[in-house]
Amino acid sequence: MLVLVFAVLLLVDVYFFQAVLAISKNWTPTWRQVVRVGFWVPTAASFAALLWWQLADPYAINANVRNWIITGVFATYFSKLIGIIFLLIDDIQRLVRWVAALFQKKAALPGTPITRSQFLTQAAVVASAVPFGAMVYGIVSGAHDYRVRKVTVKLPTLPHAFDGIRLAQLSDIHSGSFFNKTAVKGGVEMVLKEKPDLIFFTGDLVNNESAEVKEYISVFDKLRAPLGVFSVTGNHDYGDYKSWSSQAAKQQNFKDLMEAHRLLGFDLLMNEHRFITQGGSKLAIIGIENWGAGRFSKYGNLEQAYAGTNEAAVKLLLSHDPSHWDAQVMPTYKDIDVAFAGHTHGFQFGVEVGNFKWSPSQYAYKQWAGLYTEGKQHLYVNRGFGYLGYPGRVGMPPEITIMELKRA
Repeated sequence: MLVLVFAVLLLVDVYFFQAVLAISKNWTPTWRQVVRVGFWVPTAASFAALLWWQLADPYAINANVRNWIITGVFATYFSKLIGIIFLLIDDIQRLVRWVAALFQKKAALPGTPITRSQFLTQAAVVASAVPFGAMVYGIVSGAHDYRVRKVTVKLPTLPHAFDGIRLAQLSDIHSGSFFNKTAVKGGVEMVLKEKPDLIFFTGDLVNNESAEVKEYISVFDKLRAPLGVFSVTGNHDYGDYKSWSSQAAKQQNFKDLMEAHRLLGFDLLMNEHRFITQGGSKLAIIGIENWGAGRFSKYGNLEQAYAGTNEAAVKLLLSHDPSHWDAQVMPTYKDIDVAFAGHTHGFQFGVEVGNFKWSPSQYAYKQWAGLYTEGKQHLYVNRGFGYLGYPGRVGMPPEITIMELKRA
């Protein structure tokens, strides 16, 4: 299988190299040699990384090494594939000219055929550089370009004692992916600067193993709010995407994950609820374990977590996966006022200009970023604080949500 992968990638390289040869043919001998030899350096690095992955265990060095390998190989060859589109256009038009010349003394198409169109060749190189540059920029600048998004939700049942309460939401920390601890500290400081009354964390503290969060305990334990910090688990917190030596090892990993929440000062809600009381009025915070539609794990039990919350005037739900809202919340729990989710990351790629937003994430999730309202119920989907796989973000910066609840 690896031999087939290498053959396909090498074919891409050889085809794209023709553009490099054409572009550099009139350069000085030194620069021509530098560019032509330099072209094969990423190829050699990609092949070596893939071979190492096949024969060894990248996790033995660092839990994040595989992400960097995937990102490097993807950035290198996706960029070349974009450029190849232009090269194919040129080759197709030259083929058409050649076929036309077989039937006519002169080519049926106007213009003078050339061995390789300078315009299309240069366009191919530029086109391949754009996505590669964007991915590099997304790592260097986008990964920790935290943005505070503020939203106001009006609730007719909100008691006067809670009118104006400010809630901060973080989601999808994925601590095993971080590579800039100083920047992460800056993100935490941005949360504290907003002075929220409550802080919610809606799951995915790690990628696969609880050990990933150890060096960030001292960072995220600074998150404090007058009315408390509440959290739930996400699909990555259970270790379901890693091969364990035994079921006991996997179970111990999850116990350690729950202990990490305690060390952070997070009140972890495992299919349960808490009451916040002010001025004789109660607000219920309901938290469930991960429950996702389709192939995702369904550890959550909303019926159990919801039971006993009738006395609360307002109910807030923490549930990692936004697909849970349509699947269970909307059909049955009509008095859950606001649900908070994450999970999608906004695909870590997209475009948001004014009220327009687009991301590949929208083809997988009906609710994928921002506020959604149906009737008197609301769902907010956080775009994520961290990142997974690709260690960056392009057009979809990491988010700190500040929601203010107002009495309608």
